[in-house]
Amino acid sequence: MSGPVLHARQISLGYPREQGWHTVLEGFDLQLMPGEVVSILGPSGVGKSSLLRVLAGLQAPHGGSVSLLGEPLSGPHPRVAVAFQDPSLLPWLSLEKNVAFGLDFARQPQLSLAERTARIDHAIRAVGLQHARDQYPAQLSGGMAQRTALARCLARQPHVLLLDEPFGALDEVTRADMQELLLRVIAEHNTAAVLITHDIDEALLLSERILLLGNRPAQTLGEWRIDLPRPRAELVEELGALRIEILKTLRRASRSSTIQPLPELSEIDHVPGRLHSHTS
Repeated sequence: MSGPVLHARQISLGYPREQGWHTVLEGFDLQLMPGEVVSILGPSGVGKSSLLRVLAGLQAPHGGSVSLLGEPLSGPHPRVAVAFQDPSLLPWLSLEKNVAFGLDFARQPQLSLAERTARIDHAIRAVGLQHARDQYPAQLSGGMAQRTALARCLARQPHVLLLDEPFGALDEVTRADMQELLLRVIAEHNTAAVLITHDIDEALLLSERILLLGNRPAQTLGEWRIDLPRPRAELVEELGALRIEILKTLRRASRSSTIQPLPELSEIDHVPGRLHSHTS
């Protein structure tokens, strides 16, 4: 499709408390294109995970709307898959059955046995775990468990993959492997992804765009587009200035709960046409 696969418009979130209604997120917009990776950064407690639940259809916003493939999103959808930091595998099921878990839920399309088997086999192959399909979660390493969780998402053949710090508990080597795997899967399936992360370097390596949430209530304080080819691990100089700019903005957002939206930051012009920044 030519338009956004996921479109969030003026999303606001809040909750009641003794002093009255408390708004935690206000005016969030996102147009997510097919195959695009967008990372969302922000201080702890700013509402990133709550926002992800709204984008997944797991929580209704108090204002604004979310549409998927041009249709209103009013609840969980079979074409939206969510992965969390905890793989949440069921210990009494084998790897293969964990990957299959959810395919028979009410909102999922009805699959023949052949279609179901093909989806499971393809998802397990995509994450390189054919040799472990009969193993149980207790027998898996942390990286293998996260691969299984990713395969469970892929079995649903999602248009949108929502990731809430899925690699945060992994060691550096395993994390790098999982990042490469994620990019390969996204490229092969043209899946769009939203990544919640606290790691600026991870966002720089994986994303086409980075959004920074901050303020009280939270708003988008900055948006940066990265037009650099992947893999980017060796592009230290090209990414360095952008990393510093994002870090400075993040620190300002973290230090105060009442800061106003930042003025436009300086353009990064040492790599013309390749690295762009914009703040609101």
